[in-house]
Amino acid sequence: MALPIEEIERLAALIGKDKLGEIEIRNDDFKIKLSAYRDCPPPPQMPMMAPPVMAAAPVSAPAPAAPAQAAPAAEAEDGNIVTAPLVGTYYSAPSPDSEPFVKIGQQVKQGDVLMIIESMKLMNEVICETDGTVAEIYVKNGEPVEFGQKLMKIS
Repeated sequence: MALPIEEIERLAALIGKDKLGEIEIRNDDFKIKLSAYRDCPPPPQMPMMAPPVMAAAPVSAPAPAAPAQAAPAAEAEDGNIVTAPLVGTYYSAPSPDSEPFVKIGQQVKQGDVLMIIESMKLMNEVICETDGTVAEIYVKNGEPVEFGQKLMKIS
């Protein structure tokens, strides 16, 4: 015969009032054990985040749409600067024991994978937009990157 829910709630309330630390009831049909963990820290509280505030865009200047997976490239005097298309962690290789996708001095073609940026546990490949040579790499493997941050220069 099982205990009615009201009886279980009453027993739990007794434990909650510091009268008992633990109670266990057994019979042939069931077993119930209720415990109060007073020496444990309380569970962590989730931070409350304010809802995003959407500002009205000016009517005369609509925001340009960005390509989904392509890295934005800014024209520089002596090459194209590849910038981070999203916030995340920069990885130069597909795995820790693999060779990097590209090295300084390496020739690259449009469509080649330059790097991976991990964001929210998703691995996002950053694809080369122009043919050229990797002239400079501004970040180190495993470093966090911000949206728009310079990552690489292609000459």
